[in-house]
Amino acid sequence: MKTILHVDINSCYASIEVALNPQWKGLPLAVCGSVENRHGIVLAKSQEAKVMGVKTGEAVWQARNKCPNLLVVPPHYEEYLKYSRIVRGIYYEYTNQVEPFGLDECWLDVTESEHLFGNGETIGHAIRERIKRELKITVSVGVSFNKVFAKLGSDLKKPDALTYIPYDNFRDIVWPLDVDEMIGIGRATKEKLRLMSVRTLGDLAMADPKILKCKLGINGVDLWNKANGRDYSPVMDSAYRSPIKSIGRGITCREDLVSSTEVKHVFQELSLDVAKRLRDNGMKARGVQISVRNCDLFIAQHQGPLPYATAGSAAMVDVAMELFNKKYPKCGKIRSLTIRAIDLVGDKVGVQKDMFGNYEDFSKREKVDDAIYSIRKRFGKDSVTFASLIGDIKMPTDRTDIVTLPGGVERMGVI
Repeated sequence: MKTILHVDINSCYASIEVALNPQWKGLPLAVCGSVENRHGIVLAKSQEAKVMGVKTGEAVWQARNKCPNLLVVPPHYEEYLKYSRIVRGIYYEYTNQVEPFGLDECWLDVTESEHLFGNGETIGHAIRERIKRELKITVSVGVSFNKVFAKLGSDLKKPDALTYIPYDNFRDIVWPLDVDEMIGIGRATKEKLRLMSVRTLGDLAMADPKILKCKLGINGVDLWNKANGRDYSPVMDSAYRSPIKSIGRGITCREDLVSSTEVKHVFQELSLDVAKRLRDNGMKARGVQISVRNCDLFIAQHQGPLPYATAGSAAMVDVAMELFNKKYPKCGKIRSLTIRAIDLVGDKVGVQKDMFGNYEDFSKREKVDDAIYSIRKRFGKDSVTFASLIGDIKMPTDRTDIVTLPGGVERMGVI
């Protein structure tokens, strides 16, 4: 039987801000994006702000209506990454099997460490106390026999707590919980399960897997197995690096984009970053995906193939605009855009030419990017760009909206 821990830094951003500024301890605090750049939402809040009803993801003005004396501070991602690395260093003192889940959460497999440091609860409490003592922040720890229930345990008691879910009586602890308490069940899946009269994890565990598969596909059977304690996914060790499946870049613009020309300029800027990261990782893309959020905050995704595998920005913009113009012929008001390189292959892959394509022209456009990156590498990012991007393209000057987190995980820092 495995012994798995899930450790979650409580109110990560807010806790780190208080640790860096002890004078803020006890105050209702929220880490928020830039209002000027239309990133003015709550990214994290302290326990004191949570008590006042402040919620992650809501607008700053909404948070201040609930808590007039709310202390609003900007994010400092470099500090959060530094703390994350230090915390992971502590985990590695107990096991080399540490799997990050974003910046603030990790799974630890301590099965082989128990003869050195004690059982899972003992190790969990030791880690919790060390982080509190050494870093002045708190964590919640879940201890169980698989990753899903360990994650569930860390969510049950917050802050600064440990929850143990043993194999012998996991049904008594897990099955009475609402179905969306388990990882992998979001709003849409919860609604589908509700229509099947599945409201608790016990209902899910006792449901007919054939019906679940009919309604939810193979994911339904997977959720059924997990609710019954049958999660056998391993915790990856420190040397493991998950394969990169896609590379993307997104931004919320300072003002709504109202024409396809404005949309193209933003896609051009974003695709330059995506193309650079493809080159840095020795990869090419065979497809492009775009995400479009309008002024009503409705998000839609569309994707299409590239004519050849490429790490060039121009070809990605062409496909992105083809998708955009087809789906949004009247454009409307666009709040944010994301472009993502998908269906990735190694940059040494061969090219299959065809009679009707113009690979020579395609290749020349790639070489323009090569020249741009070569110049930027020597003289800085602002040393050269396309002429169409020199003016105001409504992108925020603060580009810290996407942060690369430990373990290669990417999350939107702001919306």
